[in-house]
Amino acid sequence: MTNDSDVPTVAQWSGMVPVEDTALAVTDTGGSGIPVLYLNGQFATQGYWRRVIAELGTGWRHITYDERARGRSKRSADYSFEAAVRDVDVVMAARGLDRALLVGWSYGAVVAAHRAARFPDRTIGAVLVDGAFPHDWLDEAMEVRIRKLFRRMGWFLPLLRPTGLTPRMTADQQADSNIELGELSRESELSPVLDAVTVPTRYVVASGASFGSRGDEQEQIRAGLDAVTVRNPNIRIHAKVTSNHGALLKKDAPTIAEAIRDTAATSEIKRGGEPVPPTE
Repeated sequence: MTNDSDVPTVAQWSGMVPVEDTALAVTDTGGSGIPVLYLNGQFATQGYWRRVIAELGTGWRHITYDERARGRSKRSADYSFEAAVRDVDVVMAARGLDRALLVGWSYGAVVAAHRAARFPDRTIGAVLVDGAFPHDWLDEAMEVRIRKLFRRMGWFLPLLRPTGLTPRMTADQQADSNIELGELSRESELSPVLDAVTVPTRYVVASGASFGSRGDEQEQIRAGLDAVTVRNPNIRIHAKVTSNHGALLKKDAPTIAEAIRDTAATSEIKRGGEPVPPTE
């Protein structure tokens, strides 16, 4: 395991990182601890991670950022999933990170899964929080439902933008993003990505519904993870909590922090180091 004395200390920093036609609002707590890069939910902001960060404490280096048109980040002409994956590289490069432990919630979990599969040498491990479940939940009827939902909300979303609670995207752009996520989540698309993951990966799974879901739809989607954990020993379910999809970052921050510690310790063992995660 690398000694703390061998790792340069980085001062706390926040600012805008230019990328393509936009700029991302980034926060880096600095320090010499293991770097943890947090990947937000589809329309969420970096502030959602504050309780998880507080649970882990100052022994870790926490890097958060707002995705394009979310939070304090600027608008873009490209809100695609591949743009979101590219932006991880940009943020890491801007903060001088060779490797990071990725923690993603919802949409961010899918980004983290793709990053971990594509760049294992740059990934310490991954914690996927109630996202990245391979399941064919998107069909023609669901696509129509998604577009109707966002168009119905279209009149009041701009009113919330000054608060940072909604992205600076049109209702159609948000619907397109959600539909693209459904395409990426199909069993034939996401399962090969998860099967290719070679770094320690832990899931924290919520219970009940999520925004826009009905009945037990979300639980059916989560069930797609079972076959993945059978095929790939690098992927495990750390915990299934009672909170729903929207509440677990707030209510289950201690469990998510435990999953991060477990992933970091497992990574050190795999690399032949001492399983001693940082402490506060």
